[in-house]
Amino acid sequence: MTIALPADSAVQRRPFKIDMSLPVLIAFAALLCVLIVLPMSWLVYYSVVDKAGHFTLDNFATLITEPEFRAPMVTTLILAFSASIACCLAAAPMGWLVARTDLPFAKAVRALVTASFVTPPFLGAIAWELLAAPNSGLLNKLYRYLSGAEMGDHIFNIYTLTGLIFVVSCYTFPYIFVLVANALDRIPGDLEDASSMLGGRTWTTARRITIPLALPALLAGMLIAFLQAMTLFGSPAILALPAGFHTMTTKIWSLFQFPPKPELAAAASLPLLVLTVMLLRAQHMILGRKGYSVVGGKTGDPRLIRLGIWKWPAVAFVFGVLMLPVFLPYFALFNAAFSPIATTLVTPENATLKNVWFTFNLSSTRTALQNTFVLGALTATLGTVMALVIGYITVRRAVVGHQALGFLATAPIAIPGIVLGVGLFLAYTQPPFVLYGTLWILLLAYLTIELPAAFQQLSSAYKAVGNDLEDASRILGATRLQALRHITAPLLRTSVIATWCFIFVATIRELSAAIILFTSDTKVVSVLIFDLKESGDLGAIAVLGIMMLVLTFAVVIAINRIPGFGAAQRLRNT
Repeated sequence: MTIALPADSAVQRRPFKIDMSLPVLIAFAALLCVLIVLPMSWLVYYSVVDKAGHFTLDNFATLITEPEFRAPMVTTLILAFSASIACCLAAAPMGWLVARTDLPFAKAVRALVTASFVTPPFLGAIAWELLAAPNSGLLNKLYRYLSGAEMGDHIFNIYTLTGLIFVVSCYTFPYIFVLVANALDRIPGDLEDASSMLGGRTWTTARRITIPLALPALLAGMLIAFLQAMTLFGSPAILALPAGFHTMTTKIWSLFQFPPKPELAAAASLPLLVLTVMLLRAQHMILGRKGYSVVGGKTGDPRLIRLGIWKWPAVAFVFGVLMLPVFLPYFALFNAAFSPIATTLVTPENATLKNVWFTFNLSSTRTALQNTFVLGALTATLGTVMALVIGYITVRRAVVGHQALGFLATAPIAIPGIVLGVGLFLAYTQPPFVLYGTLWILLLAYLTIELPAAFQQLSSAYKAVGNDLEDASRILGATRLQALRHITAPLLRTSVIATWCFIFVATIRELSAAIILFTSDTKVVSVLIFDLKESGDLGAIAVLGIMMLVLTFAVVIAINRIPGFGAAQRLRNT
């Protein structure tokens, strides 16, 4: 028997709720547009107007015709090309030795490469200044002591284009090493085994199988090294300016000194932006090639080549390379921090804490530390939330136009820090958004710079998590935001924590954009180090640099101790 009940009593109506998911998602999309489109629009506008606001192409003509602009362009290209070649010569053999041979201490080598990876290049430049300045450098002092040479004689001079290329190479070679080592790790050993069974010798197998499969990663790594060398500001500012020459990044910075020339700075920034976009596109096309495909089930582990009598020469080569970005610079910083004179060798008799007390008694130190930690925490929190929501929108296709949103989220990777700083300065020094002189403009810069890495990290995590639980929660009445908050985000907590930590570390060491946007009240630690360099307080710089390194390594170690995190996750250095 069937009993029919009135509809109102049979079904309990849910209370009416307003679903704010779509407005919130659209608001995040609008914020992303403001972060990227607004400063870039002002950058383009200023590049094609004169001081009176009239349309002109004279700014670009000045860049091409004036020697003071042509020389930095040529120097930048020489620096980038030379550094990418030098990085390839050092990193490619290292990557092969670590990934494909029985090299001792291979794990330690990877860890030390990470150390050079996360060392701020401007800090490395200062360390090499302590080591290889012509008169006061520790290495030149050692040479004079051992050889009896007169004062003024030296074998190293870091204040040259060659010295700049060397220092930049020390802190860009990890890009090539990581890409090459990872590519070699992924090459199935079955292919090389088949070559051996068919009579191929070790060198023949490497030449016809291993090298062609790793070549795309090597070329992509060279492009990244070229890009990093081209857009660096800190190292050229520390080593090139005392030597009397400019790169494009230091020239753009100089255009903001008195009297400021923002229209020329904008015009000089656009070629860097265009070239960066082209290089990143080329890198994407190279890495996107499908060199081979594996058909079937589980593949064999990579073949390890026995080095035999070459084992210890290989170890000497690898640690000799690592001495340049890690051991020697770190020694120089520790020596300067506890020595009465930064370029005097510290001993138990002359060791002092004077530099530590001096550093922490500076009023600017307290301000810089406070600003750095506030901006680091805010940028990491807001950047992680933005990446979490925008990654959800693009991967789950939550709103119309999600493809464009994904493009905007990754677009800042093509904007050099110095160029972004120029765009933000032009956008936020005039009504209605006058943010220059506040921490807000630095927060916008840091968010924009770090968003691509955070977005890519969390987008990958979303793709690894199915949406069945989300669909179930939606069926039971949850909104998209509720599903994201209660279902998906907890499943991604490892990636969320790692993303927060990476953004925090990258923020506290960023200099390129901050050097354009800071004021006396908004200094951060990286800018303070740059200012102390100009005043010659090398001991204080060493103390602040060691603090920065200790904090960075503490965060990296903590991240790698998170369960499920480690070799599968990759750190991006911007």
